[in-house]
Amino acid sequence: MQETLATSTLLSVPSRSSISMQDKFSTAGQTSTAGPQPSRPSIIPPHSKSKGWNSGTKVHWMRRIIAEDPEWSLSTVPLLTELCIQHIVKNFHNNPILKQLLPEHQQKVLNHLSPDLPLAVTANLIDDENYWRRCCEQRWPVCHVARHGGSWKRLFFERHLENLIKQFIPNTTDPAVILDLLPLCGNYVRGLRVDQFLPPVRLPPQPRSGELSDSGSEVEMEEPATDHYQLCDLVAGLSHLEELDLVYGVKDCGMNFEWNLFLFTYRDCHSLAATIKACHTLKIFRLTRSKVDDDKARILIRSLLDHPALEELDLSHNLIGDRGARAAAKLLSHSHLRVLNLANNQVRAPGAQSLAHALAHNTSLISLNLRLNCIEDEGGQALAHALQTNRCLTTLHLGGNELSEPTATLLSQVLAVNTTLTSINLSCNHIGLDGGKQLLEGMLENKTLLEFDLRLSDVAQESEYLIGQALCANREAARQRTLNPGHFMSPVIAKGPENLAG
Repeated sequence: MQETLATSTLLSVPSRSSISMQDKFSTAGQTSTAGPQPSRPSIIPPHSKSKGWNSGTKVHWMRRIIAEDPEWSLSTVPLLTELCIQHIVKNFHNNPILKQLLPEHQQKVLNHLSPDLPLAVTANLIDDENYWRRCCEQRWPVCHVARHGGSWKRLFFERHLENLIKQFIPNTTDPAVILDLLPLCGNYVRGLRVDQFLPPVRLPPQPRSGELSDSGSEVEMEEPATDHYQLCDLVAGLSHLEELDLVYGVKDCGMNFEWNLFLFTYRDCHSLAATIKACHTLKIFRLTRSKVDDDKARILIRSLLDHPALEELDLSHNLIGDRGARAAAKLLSHSHLRVLNLANNQVRAPGAQSLAHALAHNTSLISLNLRLNCIEDEGGQALAHALQTNRCLTTLHLGGNELSEPTATLLSQVLAVNTTLTSINLSCNHIGLDGGKQLLEGMLENKTLLEFDLRLSDVAQESEYLIGQALCANREAARQRTLNPGHFMSPVIAKGPENLAG
């Protein structure tokens, strides 16, 4: 009876060893399905031999723990400073903290800041060039930082302001869009290059009953206002503005082209004249491709008389004639202008004579560009006479002015006595064979001219070649003077008695 009870008990109750074997098999199955595990010391004790089916030895099997979080790792917790920097970057928009940090921590914050932060937060707080470089390269695929003084922050604010002006539509865009930016960018903008001014939106005319004829000609005669954005308030807020480069026109107008899109109105002219007169820091003023005629040129130039800082005036590619040239000549006598560009206008001999008269007594102008006008020999000879006494001009461009041999004859005399000119351009004229020979005679006595352009001027190849050889000798002498400022190379020195003895 006792044996029967023991047997039934043995069959109904699983032994400890069988339980342990089941745990072992289940552990092995989990290990195989979990994939390869990194090598680490095993936590499973070595298998011990069982002393029997009913052995009383207690063997404890430990299971391997697998984390449910796939990103869980054994790496160390980040440093508190790193956590603080991450928090500062994340909340910089609402709580900009930068100046209170150590320099190395500031750099880490700047490296992680987004370029899309509002300018109201970053403009007067961040001076780091790497941050502003990221802002520029994100907005514009091509960035010429050298044109902006080598400063990425200046490049960003100048181009950002230029884009706002280009997209401004009078009577539609709120002027506060531009003026609200002045407190943020006023200290960084040195120059503005705006090549587009949009006109006001042209609305269809509203007919008035009882006042129109059948053809409606009265409505067609009413011209809409085409005045553009006035720069007076903007320039007044830019206390460091030195360069202003403007083109009154519309880009990419496509099939909507109309001539009045490129109209520089009298109201625009008077407003711009008052603007540049009040800007006492302005050094460079360019207004090109804007259909500026004599009357508008005189208005602008009158506002520049006795300007305290102006050094360069560029009114090229306009409609300026002799009256405008006379106004420019007056400016030469009432300013410290160093560069004057009137290329591609309608200046003729009288205008060139006025400029020559002012040039003869001028002591500041170093560059005069009159290419693509029509001053002819009468104007060219007047300028040549002025250069015989002028001692400051270094660059003269008279290409495409219908010049011929009489002008070349006087210029050859100028080359023999003038010691300041370094560049002359007479291309696309009618100098001729004899004129080329006379210029060659003058070049043989000149030691300072470095560039002389005679392309497409009917000069003989031999004369042009010999002039080129003389220019090469002058350039080599100039290079030697640059390398040895206190030593002047000359044939007399080269053949002195001490050299012969050596």
